Amino acid sequence: MQNALFVGVSSQAALQRQLDVIANNMANVSTTGFKSRDTRFQEYLMPVASADTFTGPDRRVSYVIDQGTVLNLAQGPIEQTGNPLHVAIRGEAFLAVQTPQGERYTRNGALEMNAQGQIVTSDGNPVLGEGGPIAINAQETGLSIGADGTVSTNFGVRGRIRLVTFANPQRLTNEGGNLYASPAPAQPAGLQGRLEAGALERSNVRPVVEMTRLMDLNRSYATVSSMISRLDDLRGTAIRRLADVA
Repeated sequence: MQNALFVGVSSQAALQRQLDVIANNMANVSTTGFKSRDTRFQEYLMPVASADTFTGPDRRVSYVIDQGTVLNLAQGPIEQTGNPLHVAIRGEAFLAVQTPQGERYTRNGALEMNAQGQIVTSDGNPVLGEGGPIAINAQETGLSIGADGTVSTNFGVRGRIRLVTFANPQRLTNEGGNLYASPAPAQPAGLQGRLEAGALERSNVRPVVEMTRLMDLNRSYATVSSMISRLDDLRGTAIRRLADVA
């Protein structure tokens, strides 16, 4: 009976983790370039007892372990905006940006120009080119961004936006602000990533799917809670009857 309670609690902990992931996905349905995450769980079997004095075979107890989350890199919908500073990333590449914490990566292509003439993200982080942040003078006009990230004006080529990929993108960690950190160095994207100027990639979260998952999760949580409640009542009844016998 005690094992059943532990199994129920482990299931509830896993469901709570899944709820947090779904809630974060739903909160970012409208976030430009956002990539959803999915939860992964693993079965953990308690080792069987080694004693040979049991009258029957010992049963393994199966628990639920949170194995982490998986980054969904599926392409989000592309929306045309007509803004020459907006870029939608096609493929699995990321923009490299400069932050106070160091180099970070994003799919947010809603770029802007700051007071210093630098191309920055909507949060003000400078977008990195091959030689650092890309700056445009106030006198320059006709800004355009090519598919390979080349930034041009009437003064000519002003730099090229760095597009990067990773050997194992599942190791990327979210840092808030639609930014990712990587424990391994980024690699040039090459043909694995291209930019579409005048457009934005929207979030790849599918609200209907997430709502369906949320309803399934609520039902599962209610079922486990009911089981734990019944087991607790059963244990109380057993204790009272043992007390009466004694």
